Amino acid sequence: MKREAPFHVSRRTFLRHCSIAAAAAGVPAWFVERNLSGATPETNPPGPNDRPGVALVGCGGMGRGDASNATRFGDIVAVCDVDKKHAQQAAKQFTKNGKTPDIFSDFRKVMERKDIQIVICATPDHWHTLVNMAATKAGKDVYGEKPLTLTIDEGKRLVSAVRKHKTILQTGSQQRSDPRFRLACELARNGRLGQLKTITVWLPAGLREGPFQPAPVPAELDWDFWLGQAPRVEYVPQRCHVNFRFWYDYSGGTMTDWGAHHNDIARWAIGLEGPTNVEGKALESPIPGGYTAISDYEVKFTWANGVTQTIRTTKADTISGAVQDPDGQRNGLRLEGTNGWLWVNRGSLKASDEDLIKTPLPDSAERLYKSDDHMANFFECVRSRKPPICEAEVGHRSASICHLGVIALRTGEKLTWDPKQEKFTHDHAKAANAYVTREMRKPYDYSFI
Repeated sequence: MKREAPFHVSRRTFLRHCSIAAAAAGVPAWFVERNLSGATPETNPPGPNDRPGVALVGCGGMGRGDASNATRFGDIVAVCDVDKKHAQQAAKQFTKNGKTPDIFSDFRKVMERKDIQIVICATPDHWHTLVNMAATKAGKDVYGEKPLTLTIDEGKRLVSAVRKHKTILQTGSQQRSDPRFRLACELARNGRLGQLKTITVWLPAGLREGPFQPAPVPAELDWDFWLGQAPRVEYVPQRCHVNFRFWYDYSGGTMTDWGAHHNDIARWAIGLEGPTNVEGKALESPIPGGYTAISDYEVKFTWANGVTQTIRTTKADTISGAVQDPDGQRNGLRLEGTNGWLWVNRGSLKASDEDLIKTPLPDSAERLYKSDDHMANFFECVRSRKPPICEAEVGHRSASICHLGVIALRTGEKLTWDPKQEKFTHDHAKAANAYVTREMRKPYDYSFI
């Protein structure tokens, strides 16, 4: 393909474009200018027929959203779900030019397809690891929804598998591809706030409901397969689909749901693998016979560099992050140092003094991985074989912070954590270390894949 000669853009026009882009992104023009001026054109741009085959495993709302996003770069050729209605809805949505994606109920069949290069995993959390490992073993690249795993041990296993098979895995913690969060972290990492002292993370509170009653299993749902590695229980509608997040058998409540986003950004700002101490307290106890994940809580981490990180829940936002109380506390992060503070969430970036944001960082400042489009970054890395912004180790380490918070809440103890060995090291650590892994119900254990 013949390449057109580059056209000249005046400095004035370039800066005007930077100002427009900055206003749209909610970041200062100097930040946009620096990123644009340092950008390099793609050396091997994709051609019109360079569209990999994509399979969607887990066809709920999040999965269909991810797959729709991926159709900018690839073609959905297969969909898979243990709920036939979800699979049929997805197949209908991604029918293109009269061709309907093939429907599967067993994700292992998807991995056998030679025309599938990419797997999007958007199952409930307790299935993430086995689906991602199966795809990795089959040599397929993965876009895996967050949190990457259900336990810390699963993360260690998945990172090892990705490295062994040299596959590309992008964790769906898309806030790393938001310039607001990247700028906040760069400012913190480069000392703009002075010495970083505290980070406060606000997460939406979870659901506290129950007790629930068993019901007949819907004809379209393979309930045993949906449960998978989790203990066998009677079907309860509130356990399935969206609300699986509030049962510890399948997830970790909002600590792992929203926490997989905001705790990831906190870790990015701090720049370390993980904290050294954690303690938590439940502010409300679960209702017997209802959701098991603690809905309202406070967790405190201490990091090796002295930073303290506190996680608190807010009832001013819904479980999806929508505003419930306009005068209440929004979800997001407050980064505070000796020279001031920053507040960042998906809608804003604010500071105790606007100059903390408006004053450019020096050219010698540390720059973080730049991505302004999470799905595009994934497909670019599929082509280049370079690590994506939220590769497996990143997703594992950030999910581990969430898991540590859940373990502190469940044990009620002050815990000491070794982020290098990835185990608890305090006295009486046996109970806490028992939560680092989980017993998998057969046949849905690692031998299943």
